[in-house]
This record gives sequence, C-alpha cells and structure tokens, in this order.
Amino acid sequence: MGRFISSTPLCILLRLLLLLLLFLTRHTIPVNSLPLSTNSRWIVDDQTGQRVKLACVNWVSHLEPIVAEGLSKQPMDVISKKILSMGFNCVRLTWPLFLATNDSLASLTVRQSFKSLGLQESIAGIQSNNPSIIDVSLIQAYQAVVSSLDNNNIMVILDNHISKPGWCCSNFDGNGFFGDQYFNPDIWIKGLTRIATLFNGVPNVVGMSLRNELRGPKQNVNDWYKYMQGGAEAVHSANPNVLVILSGLSFDSDLSFIKTRPVNLTFTEKLVFEMHWYSFTDGGVWGTGNPNQVCGNVVKRVMGSTGFLLQQGYPLFVSEFGVDQRGTNVNDNRYLNCFMGVAAELDFDWAYWPLVGSYYLREGVIGSNEYYGILNWNWCEIRNSSLLQRISALQSPLQGPGLAESKPHLVIFHPATGLCLQRKSLFEPLCLGACSESEAWSYTTQKSLVIKGTYFCLQADELEKPAKLGVICSDSRSKWEMISDSKMHLSSKLSNGTSVCLDVDSNNRVIINACKCLSKDNICDPASQWFKLVNSTRSSSRAKSLFLVDSVSDITRTDFLGGLLGRVLAGQGGISKSELN
Repeated sequence: MGRFISSTPLCILLRLLLLLLLFLTRHTIPVNSLPLSTNSRWIVDDQTGQRVKLACVNWVSHLEPIVAEGLSKQPMDVISKKILSMGFNCVRLTWPLFLATNDSLASLTVRQSFKSLGLQESIAGIQSNNPSIIDVSLIQAYQAVVSSLDNNNIMVILDNHISKPGWCCSNFDGNGFFGDQYFNPDIWIKGLTRIATLFNGVPNVVGMSLRNELRGPKQNVNDWYKYMQGGAEAVHSANPNVLVILSGLSFDSDLSFIKTRPVNLTFTEKLVFEMHWYSFTDGGVWGTGNPNQVCGNVVKRVMGSTGFLLQQGYPLFVSEFGVDQRGTNVNDNRYLNCFMGVAAELDFDWAYWPLVGSYYLREGVIGSNEYYGILNWNWCEIRNSSLLQRISALQSPLQGPGLAESKPHLVIFHPATGLCLQRKSLFEPLCLGACSESEAWSYTTQKSLVIKGTYFCLQADELEKPAKLGVICSDSRSKWEMISDSKMHLSSKLSNGTSVCLDVDSNNRVIINACKCLSKDNICDPASQWFKLVNSTRSSSRAKSLFLVDSVSDITRTDFLGGLLGRVLAGQGGISKSELN
C-alpha cells in the first residue's frame, strides 16, 4: 500500500536536482525547426536542411489500460523532464489501433479504464501524481502526454504498435498481419487517418510509424506493398508534415525486398524505414558462439536485410533495441557490444526500448518490473547509469548535412564503454574519454593511424605496455589492420614480428596486448579489444592544452628541438627518444 506516492526524500531531492539541471542547461539545448524531412539517408530540419538525429526512447501506451505507463508513479511533466535530462530528444509513443477506431473504448475515462481492470492502486497513484487526467477520456490523456513532451522540447513519433490493447508480440496473437483477427486493413487505414488528422498542427509530432512488427503466417510481400503504401498515402494526405515510417516483415527484421522493388508513393522527402534489432532477433547464437564470429555473421544479416537501405539513400530508424540492464544476460551483453560498434559506424537514428520502469498490468501481472527499462520500478531513478552513459555516445550525430564543423576525419570508438581514444598530453598515456573530445584521426594508405594535422601516429611499442604516439610511421609497429570476423580488432606487429591488438585496461588506458577470442572460443570475451574507426565531421570540444603538440609546424622530423623534446619525454608514455632522433 502507498507505493504510488513518490514523495520520498530521495525522489524529492532528485526532482529538485533535475529542475536545477534543466534551468542551467536550457539555453544550450538545440531547438529544431520543425517539421522534419529527408535528404537522402538523413533526416533533416525542414527549414535549415541541417541533420536532426533521432535519439529516442520508447514510452509504452498500448497495453490494456491504454494510458502511458508510469503516470501512477510520477507526474508526466517530471517524466518528460527526466527524458530530456537523459539526453533523449524524441519519444516513440505507442498506441493501439482500437484507441482510434473503437469509439466506446476511446471515450472511456482514465478512471473507468483502470477500474474495469481492477487496478485500484494505479487509480490512486494517478489521482495523486496526475490528477488532471484521471477523469478525461483515454484519447485526451494520450494527447496530454504529447503536450507534456512538447512543453519540454521533445519530439514524438506516434507508433501504431498493435490493434487490440495488450502486450506485443507473437505470431498468433491476431494482430500480426493484414487480415488477422484484429487487423482489418481498411479499419487500420481509418485509424491511421484519424490519428494523423488529430495531431496535424501539433509541432512536436514529427513522424508516424504505420505498424509495429508485421509478422505471422499470413505475411507476404505483395500485401505489404498494397497496404503499407496505402497507409503511407493516407497518413501523408491527412498530415503532410510528418515523416512516414514503414516497418518490414518478420518482426521488423526484413526489408530485403526493397532492394529490387522500391516503394511507389506520390510524395517525396518524408519516407523513413524502420527496423528492430535485439539479441534474440538471432536466437541464442550470442551465448553459444564465438563473439567475433557471431558479430560478423549477424552484421552481414542486418546489412543484407535492412542496413542496405542507407546505401540506397533512405533513412533507417532502428526503432527498437535494448538489453536486460541487470547485466547477467550473456546474449544481451555480447550483442550490445556489437550493436554499439555498428550504431556508431552507421550513425543511424534509433529508439531505445523502453523508458518503462514498471507496468500497470502486463500479461496479467500487476506492477511487473521491466528489466530492460531506462528507469527503475518507481520511475524515479535511472536503472543503470553506466548503460545510459554508453548509449549517450550515440545521441549526437557524427556527420550529415549541415554538420561540417571540421574536415572529415575518424574517431576511434570503443563500443564496450561508449568512449573514444584520446591523448590528454604528451606526458600521459593514451586513454579513453568522451567522444566529443576525441582526437581527429586519419587512416593512411600505408595503414597508419595518424592524428590529423600532425606527424604523430599510433604505435604498438611493447606487449602489456601503453600504446604510444610516434613520428616514425613506416615500420610494422605503426601499421594497423582491422582483423577478426567482427572487423573490430585493431592489430599491429611488434618489432619482433609478434601480432598484437589494441586493448583497454581497467583504468581506461589504451595498452597493447595479445589478440584474444579471434575465433572458435565461445567463452572468451573480446569486448575490451573491440574498436571501430568511425567517420565524423564534428569538431572536438576539447580546448587545446599548453602541453599538446598539435600542428605540423609545432614539430618536424628534422627539428632539433623535436629531437630534444623526444629525449626529455622518453619513457613517459609519450614519444620515445628513438622516434625523434
């Protein structure tokens, strides 16, 4: 009893700190000019043409109560502010088709909906935390959530998740494909039209996802084209401002048919495709196979079934990914390391599943905990701050229209931490740090990794010692190749010919170690040795230090002062004496 009242001292303190954080940062949060459009594979600001990266979180509102989850635990404005403070700029807000097509259901009040399900405690919680919606209709409560997100500068994707309210998804739940028990395509288009019309002119509603996870024994390509194209035209006609987002077959894992048969629509610059990618998308392979080999095979499948769309010039929105945040699921842990590398490399738009800390009612269980959720059970604290820190590296765009802050370069991304390779100064070893403060690297035709604008290249000097920067970049220690099936091991050779890999120690220092887990072994974890060379045009926010040597003019190979500096710094993790002689 009383669990609905979130007025503990900790929650109150966190609310005050959240409001303070928003006050201090509100002038630095970019405000996009809406609506959005597409430019080749990018989603862009309709007015400026600058890229807008969707970094979303899923907020569930399609279960039996048909009310956005968590409103019995926290005020919706507090939840909206929490979303913003965690770095998300967008919410994928789910809705069941019956909300738009069953008038008697949609006209129920929030109180009546919960009472019909026997959820008395949730009624009391909403009465306490969100009294303004307790006696309004379900559709008005849905609109109130969108309005709260708008008040906090958060974009919204309206996602038709299912027809009959309830948990999703299975092949035989009657909601899977056109013609199923609860999925009449004519009624579906009617519902899409109603929602598109209802939110026409609502500025933060930037997109509509037509249907979640098409699936089941009836699924087929011809009906996909017939009805998805019809739904897209209906939405665009009712609300030409929104992005129209199309999902694929097989639980939104397959759009391969688009390769040879493009969609045929009357409108342009509004079409986006979506995909879902979890560890279980590929069964249990992550727990039984070698992580390098599994990652390589899975990435090939993803690129062949959906990722190719980026190369064909379409935006690809990964509208669901997520993991068990308790950290005990080997499948999820290994999958996430692979996913992070691909997400950074492709720089696609995405939505984490889900925001939800707990549910009013899920599959007959009241108050069930959501271990994938960003928030904890009481919707007050972050469930796993280290995971949030990792995915925060993916929240800002690395490239795209209007983002040419610097010349094209590479950052060396470490998927297991969400950090990038940095040098703080010549006096300190290379380490991992925020990607916003990363060095700008280039990968030369001689396979050297060179800091742009300098003569400094990455070197493997000695086993189990820090990686170094040097200016002699022609020997084997300065040649780096991406090896293993995952293509995420950066490998070089020592002077004696020993093959080694870039690695990270427990203090996030970048070191040289023997390459591990390259094949066969299904127990070994290669995550510390996985790196991605990621394209970027974003400038570093790191101020130039007095102790950094940045430009070519600062040091040349024949400069006596450079040689003297090398002798002074020898043995301190910077440039060795022999490299500057």
